Amino acid sequence: MDFARARRFMVDGQLRPNQVQDPRILAAFGALPREAFLPQSLAARAYADADVPLASGRVLMQPMVLARLIQLAELRRGDRTLVLNAGAGYGAAVLAAMGAAVTALEDDAALCAGAQAALARNLPEVSVRFMQENPAQPPAGLGPFDVILIEGGVPAIPRRIESLLAEGGRLVTLVTAGGPPARATLVRHTGASYSPRIAFEAHVAPLPAFAPSPAFSF
Repeated sequence: MDFARARRFMVDGQLRPNQVQDPRILAAFGALPREAFLPQSLAARAYADADVPLASGRVLMQPMVLARLIQLAELRRGDRTLVLNAGAGYGAAVLAAMGAAVTALEDDAALCAGAQAALARNLPEVSVRFMQENPAQPPAGLGPFDVILIEGGVPAIPRRIESLLAEGGRLVTLVTAGGPPARATLVRHTGASYSPRIAFEAHVAPLPAFAPSPAFSF
């Protein structure tokens, strides 16, 4: 398979026609080998216009949806950025390639190891702090962050995650409550306010770490 050609088609056939206009995003998606963040058996599916299934019910998010989420965050070079449920590491790699200072949390050991290896091979000059931690319960001492990306679907945005935003910070994710489809949501932190805005709709896999605890019935 000609991965370079597939990568160009992804940018020109999936991202540009779907309102992805930030040249830094287009450049990062066009440069990073998405197939390198997948097991070899799934490499041929890297540039499909769809989620790519991974282990434990997880996915590598559809390129267009991930690109539009990142665009929504209005990333600036040097922004302190947190990626939750970083999975295979591709989203963290895109943000790092755009100049963000990235911390990424992933609780699946196999995904975490694969992501760390892929980042070391493909962004050797960039340091991404990739940690095996519960993304729904970030360890104490993290933050504040200018940008938070929750890479997948959540039923609601936990306040404990919003509280990691710096003043003027932005959080982006897909909220599944009331769907499908999920609602791509931007939250801005200004003063004591966390203001959400729905930007677009998309289908997305829910993240097990953010699933509500089962209720007891008697």
